[in-house]
Amino acid sequence: MVFINGAADAGAVDLHEYVSYDAVGLRDLIRTGKVRAAEVEAVARQALEIANAQVNGLTLPLFSPALDHAADGPFAGVPFLIKDHGPVAKGVPFSLGSRALPHVVADHDTELMRRFRAAGLVTLGQTTAPELALSFSTESVRYGITRNPWDLERGAGGSSGGAAALVAAGAVPLAHGSDGAGSIRVPASCCGLVGLKPTRSRTAPGPDMGELMFGMAGEFALTRTVRDSAHLLDAIHGPGVGDKYTAPTPWRPYADELSADPGRLRVAVTTRAWSGVPVDPEVAEATVKVGELLAEMGHHVDEASPVLDWDDVLHSLLTEAMAIASTLLLAPGEPDPALLETGSRLILEATRRAGALDLITGFHAQNRLTRSVAAFFTDYDLLVTPTLGQLPAPHGTYDYDAPRESFRDWLDTIFAYGPFTPPFNATGQPAISLPLGRSESRLPIGVQVVAPYGREDLLIRVAARLEEARPWPRCELIRAT
Repeated sequence: MVFINGAADAGAVDLHEYVSYDAVGLRDLIRTGKVRAAEVEAVARQALEIANAQVNGLTLPLFSPALDHAADGPFAGVPFLIKDHGPVAKGVPFSLGSRALPHVVADHDTELMRRFRAAGLVTLGQTTAPELALSFSTESVRYGITRNPWDLERGAGGSSGGAAALVAAGAVPLAHGSDGAGSIRVPASCCGLVGLKPTRSRTAPGPDMGELMFGMAGEFALTRTVRDSAHLLDAIHGPGVGDKYTAPTPWRPYADELSADPGRLRVAVTTRAWSGVPVDPEVAEATVKVGELLAEMGHHVDEASPVLDWDDVLHSLLTEAMAIASTLLLAPGEPDPALLETGSRLILEATRRAGALDLITGFHAQNRLTRSVAAFFTDYDLLVTPTLGQLPAPHGTYDYDAPRESFRDWLDTIFAYGPFTPPFNATGQPAISLPLGRSESRLPIGVQVVAPYGREDLLIRVAARLEEARPWPRCELIRAT
């Protein structure tokens, strides 16, 4: 770490040096006394202001002071952001990206937020998301376009797009995200990051948004390195009191998996979307190359994939979307339809019309998917797919507020862009997007790796080996400023 005036006890942390560190690196500098936590926070605020002016990833002015946090946690002093996902942190306004929620403030911390605080993470702000988190493009009417730091004319993905844009830009090393159909993995792919969706209920879902989504949504973070994901998972995983679902207990810390030998694995690779939509050739090629790399590492690699009924995927995710919409219907006071975007109005109408049979149909579809994918993993240890079906999209390609006939039409639209992530929200398997590809125009391409239920340990072992073999570049947005 470089200091202005050249001394660790004088002056501020250098901005350009700061952006080169991941969260574990910053934590270690603070622990060893090479920098002070206050100095890191000051430069993070500077980096956030610079990056946000270009990518528009914050919903509010930076918190001043930062939210309360433990001074002795495993990430003590590391800058962090939370997502506008719902009521997350006590005293912080939230909107779910909507103009229909103009003055709502969380009156308590979620269980996960309590763990973020206990980990010592220094929460400095809140990141943008599309309305109701129901898009793979973070471009809401309320907050405008969130831009991709690799190419400001393209989207950062969604729904954790603000988090991804600011982490990729280097403003913070990691940020909170949530994933109900790919909302961590899709922006990770767009922005060249590591995006881990943990096993169903590996991280505590309650007592608010996540608990309502029938085990299909999970929360974690966007990071720049595999080791940050492993160490953060160690800090926050585990069930909350009364959780409906629980994940198998890991037998040792996830950080220990970073150097562990994965053994010789049975790996399936596919570039064919279960919906039948076409996949960009550059995206497919990046995925095939990862399969070849795994074969070179000594793993047994086949072209294979689970057999999935795409209608079951859509039924499952439509049920989840209705659960999200119900948060508006169950809240005090009806939302003003004139303040909602088209997609939200359509899902609210579908939710009002739905009956018990519609929900049961969705649950049966989810169960069929879960059994099919679980059976597949009796023959294979890993599945490798593209994360997205296309390169990061130009702004306006996926307009949540555009006129359309039904919410099902909207799901067809966004799942043509991201067809590979949604099934594993229904089935609960852990999945990670790794930035292992680059297009000819130097855009990031994410490759998704899926493991059996409860096997984040296996994902981390393999992801660490892939990162070592094919390290990915950092975005130079802040350095170039």
